[in-house]
Amino acid sequence: MSSNSSLPTCASCKTLACYSGLKEKAPENCPMVIETDLLKQTIEDYREKMTSTLACNSARIESKGYCNWTRVEEIINFARSANYKRIGLAYCIGLRREAEKFNEIMLKNGFEMVSVVCKTSATPKETIGIDDSEKVKPGHFEAMCNPVVQAKLLNKAKTDLKIMLGLCVGHDSLFLHYAEAPVTVLAVKDRVLAHNPLGAIYASHYFNRRFN
Repeated sequence: MSSNSSLPTCASCKTLACYSGLKEKAPENCPMVIETDLLKQTIEDYREKMTSTLACNSARIESKGYCNWTRVEEIINFARSANYKRIGLAYCIGLRREAEKFNEIMLKNGFEMVSVVCKTSATPKETIGIDDSEKVKPGHFEAMCNPVVQAKLLNKAKTDLKIMLGLCVGHDSLFLHYAEAPVTVLAVKDRVLAHNPLGAIYASHYFNRRFN
């Protein structure tokens, strides 16, 4: 448990009172115990039109597609349920083949696609203060990843839904910071585990030495 007993530690919780609805079993630092006013106020946020639409469509997609649809299918059906027409795709150049295939799938399903690769602008890494020794391949030109411009171009295109595919850790944070909502993720990058980050958790007995 955190040294500050007022902070939620849901990841360590064993009672799962929120999942069962048995609030009386909630631990003392559970948000349902210590943040009752905030939780009540949040219900008002769900009455806002866009939030309500997103929340309801998400719940319906969860119900219909649970353990049945792939994430690609979930995205397609979610976008349809929300009546989204123009979809933005921000992707890593290292996953360009996957981006091309996903783009084709979305086009075949009737969506208008706007896609922006991470290297857009061809800005040298030196521009943001990266030394040659810090490059992936020192001594060569390397364009910086530019998630800020990816976000702004998709904003300018007035995309209804933005999808991230394989943006690096940190670059995805920048994209989310600058992107106008809503945003979802098709896949995250993990070159070591074939873009399956949870593999490290499932095989934690193998990776423990590296984690520690």
